[in-house]
Amino acid sequence: MDTVDESETAQPDTVDLRVPADPAYLAVIRTASAGLAARLDLTLDEIEDLRIAVDEACALLLEHRAHQGETLSASFTIHNHSLKVVVSGPARRLPERSSFAWTVLEALVGQVETGTSVNRRWIRLTHAGGRRA
Repeated sequence: MDTVDESETAQPDTVDLRVPADPAYLAVIRTASAGLAARLDLTLDEIEDLRIAVDEACALLLEHRAHQGETLSASFTIHNHSLKVVVSGPARRLPERSSFAWTVLEALVGQVETGTSVNRRWIRLTHAGGRRA
């Protein structure tokens, strides 16, 4: 008889945040990323790396300035062994793969992807390796 590991088939948890597109609100997203990363039993260093990566991705999408009337969104998807964070905002440009910012993001989380949707840019960060009870 085949047994199915329930943890492998469980639906991922998703948390969505939306804040004004102003650097003053980045602390909200940083705090959420650290709290959600802790659910994966990451080390303190891994939690801090993820928090820094999310903060940097948000700053890139805000271009280090406030955007009146715009929002910055962060969607966290917690899988059994990974955390995916998609941050979207009003940036005009995304970091180039050859840029220092991209290198830093990859060093902190492992996998980085970017893209464009209607009038918004997004950055997806994936950290794998956590263990969820």
